[in-house]
Amino acid sequence: MLNRTRTETSTTANLLEPVVEVSHLSRAVTSDDGARLSILDDVSFTIAAGEAIAIVGASGSGKSTLLGLLAGLDSPSGGSVRIRGQDLFALDEDGRAELRGACVGFVFQSFQLLPALTALENVMLPLELAGRRDARQEAESWLGRVGLSGRLGHYPRQLSGGEQQRVAVARAFAPQPALVLADEPTGNLDVATGEAVIELMFSLNAESGTTLVLVTHDNALAARCGRTLRLAAGRLESSTAAL
Repeated sequence: MLNRTRTETSTTANLLEPVVEVSHLSRAVTSDDGARLSILDDVSFTIAAGEAIAIVGASGSGKSTLLGLLAGLDSPSGGSVRIRGQDLFALDEDGRAELRGACVGFVFQSFQLLPALTALENVMLPLELAGRRDARQEAESWLGRVGLSGRLGHYPRQLSGGEQQRVAVARAFAPQPALVLADEPTGNLDVATGEAVIELMFSLNAESGTTLVLVTHDNALAARCGRTLRLAAGRLESSTAAL
């Protein structure tokens, strides 16, 4: 009984641990004339497991830079990002890539499917890289969940924009990452198709418990998230919970 209690306590602690911890994060660049330009300035926040968070702000407010830092695709001028307790920038490039593969999925505005791979192969890829022996079966299951069972052998050029984004959503969620980062996921879609993709992402977020972080210009979409982080001129202006 004592051992089981300890195990349950440890599991509960892991669930309560923030998936993302951002502390005093800054990013600045130096222009050709030597002027220092601050893109992000002293940004701090945490994101719990299973949350759906919107990052909003005007163009140039630092949204995309912040997303790149959360993914470890860019390096900060100061501060830290922790994913599941691991300091991203204490790792070398290979270490960050390994952490991304284990913990992070991506959905991009421009889909970013590999054109030489079929829908099935695009979804299988991260599963195979993770060493999953059931990659094909799992990819087929996820494509079925996003309504594309009949399009497994189609290449991206043979799919509509909405279908490509659904493949991208399946690819992001299939490895069951702790965190999915989505950069303007409906930006290249018409309103009806975009709404269908968003419904799908929120549904998978709720079903899987994966933490979802959306960068968006769409205030209606942001309002559907549990919390909104608003950036202005590189600073975190507000953090607002949904009513």
